[in-house]
Amino acid sequence: MLLNTMLVVLTDLAARLLGNTLFRRHFHLLLSALVVFGPALSLWVSQYSVFAKRTHYLYRMFLRSGWGWTCLFAGSFVFLLSFSVRRSLSLSLRHLSRLAAAGGLWLAFRRLLDLLENATGCCYEPLAAPPEDAAAGQSLLLLREGDSKSECLGAGMLWRGYEVSQDVFLLCLCCLLLAEETAVFGPYLSLGGTADAPLRILFLFCVLLLGLWVFLLLCLLAYFPQFPTQLLGGALGCLSWRGLYQGFYRLGPSWYCPGRPGMGLLNTKTGSTAAEEDGEVSRDQ
Repeated sequence: MLLNTMLVVLTDLAARLLGNTLFRRHFHLLLSALVVFGPALSLWVSQYSVFAKRTHYLYRMFLRSGWGWTCLFAGSFVFLLSFSVRRSLSLSLRHLSRLAAAGGLWLAFRRLLDLLENATGCCYEPLAAPPEDAAAGQSLLLLREGDSKSECLGAGMLWRGYEVSQDVFLLCLCCLLLAEETAVFGPYLSLGGTADAPLRILFLFCVLLLGLWVFLLLCLLAYFPQFPTQLLGGALGCLSWRGLYQGFYRLGPSWYCPGRPGMGLLNTKTGSTAAEEDGEVSRDQ
């Protein structure tokens, strides 16, 4: 009983915050400020911290599979919420298709960024420096032609080229996606919607994952500052979110567009009346 009460209180507070109009309008600005000013934290953090190592558990466990974790929790929450409200598999799949569209966009940009890095970069092989150069702290590099970035790094050499931070791009996109998909829970509860323990637990997991992504983003900016590659990655993530959630999804539900989060769910009516309202929204859009 006590645990259930704590769960209800925590999820209600989080839903109220994420569903707040000011938060929804300005969260992307907060994220942008973190990307712009976050590297300044490198002046105060200790390079002997456990988070200053790329082999840390959080980086290996979550950062490398960030999109999978986001799809797992956000997708489960979106499906359970939509299906529990309308009991319509087609409607639930329509809302889930937003994650598929975002995933397709992420994969496309990831492929383009890989092509850009391979086209503009070069592979360098370190040479053994003479004693006098080593004492002066100088290093000599030998250019190697014809290698791709993966082959170069796999051989233990150095790659220099035009790069965009894919980690920052992914974290920014995942943060904004989670904020958009979970923001609907607050208005849903305020309209009298019922939420059992599994739905609240999934929502809480999504909130915790959002906090983890923000924390990892700060760690990358503070311990591994790379300007302007991280700034470009953050800008690309914000632009992807704006193009999808503030652009494409506003077209309304149709055969090619899933519509915005909560569309067709945020009312207390059920049955044929709700279905008629969905049809009217589609025609109006």
